[in-house]
Amino acid sequence: MIYVSRKEHFNAAHKLYNPAWSKDRNVEVFGPCANENWHGHNFELIVTVAGNPDPDTGFVIDLKKLSTLIRNEVVEKLDHKNLNLDVDFMKDKLASCETLIIEIWKILAPEISSISKFGKLHAIRLYETPRNYVDYFGESSTASAR
Repeated sequence: MIYVSRKEHFNAAHKLYNPAWSKDRNVEVFGPCANENWHGHNFELIVTVAGNPDPDTGFVIDLKKLSTLIRNEVVEKLDHKNLNLDVDFMKDKLASCETLIIEIWKILAPEISSISKFGKLHAIRLYETPRNYVDYFGESSTASAR
């Protein structure tokens, strides 16, 4: 099994805020991330496709096609946007990295299957800061988490 990864970058703003809670409770749980005027991050997104190479090309997936897919379907929808207000697939969702990465998976998994006969989406890593990131491997590997 070969694992092929592509890294992309986007900038976005958000706030962590549960509308069912009081302002004080939100600040207690989310701290400065509940700032009424938002805050931003320079996100790094790493998408990993797993599979065996195509015997005709030697590719698990054409990286040019993967890059175009990620940019068109994810980065263009997120870059320089407010995750809480501007992103249709985040509407009415808590704008945490955990929620965001699941929504990105839902977009990319079927599209990757359509552009690669030999690979499938294996993992997504989303860096919110250089020291804070989340990994997602799809529903089957996280069903018992939390």
